[in-house]
Amino acid sequence: TPICMVAHEVLSGSTIRLRQEQLQSMKTAPFSTGADSLFVAYYASAEMSCFLSLGWPLPENVLDLYAEFRCSVSGLPVPCGHGLLGALMALGIDGITAVEKESMRQLAMRGAPYSEDEMRALVDYCESDVVALAKLQAKMLPTIDLPRALLRGRYMKAIAHVEANGVPIDVERLSLLRQRWGDIQLDLIQRIDKSFGIYEGRTFKMSRFKNYLAAQGIPWVLSPTGEPVLDDDT
Repeated sequence: TPICMVAHEVLSGSTIRLRQEQLQSMKTAPFSTGADSLFVAYYASAEMSCFLSLGWPLPENVLDLYAEFRCSVSGLPVPCGHGLLGALMALGIDGITAVEKESMRQLAMRGAPYSEDEMRALVDYCESDVVALAKLQAKMLPTIDLPRALLRGRYMKAIAHVEANGVPIDVERLSLLRQRWGDIQLDLIQRIDKSFGIYEGRTFKMSRFKNYLAAQGIPWVLSPTGEPVLDDDT
């Protein structure tokens, strides 16, 4: 469930600031999402996932400025990336700094409980994205092919459903794999290690590995203590 939500209604000029407990009490979005409205977001599948978690009907029309920015710069270098800050910088629009944004993201991911000051900071952070989005929309709108953009918006709604449903999996087979995972590992090790003799059961033995390297005349990167380096890059 989203921690908070901030929305700006263009026609009325009103800004809606809501916290989690308020959102959970609502059956639908507190703003128009019907056929005569346009829901604007940046990377809209995230917002659509919030709608799904709250049990709200998804907006009829979605304009995702992330998709439109990706279209506009396709094949071109994007020094600051494709995120909201990158799009703002590419179009010469001021936004919060990357450090501020990362700080707020970390606070949101930390989870509750939040102090009153932290909660207020999170809502303010959400609103700063909404304000930036309005500036970005004004800058991008003259070049947006709206009929095609609405198709891309429909796709982002579909992506939210895909992410909510997850990957189909054979749960019975997964349960069996989990039960027998140790046996499967041991069987695999025994078959592959037959030619090397490095493992003892499921345990990797450094001394056997060093003996194998020496016997085969294989040079290997050594640590300052003289042990073979076993990190992924090596």
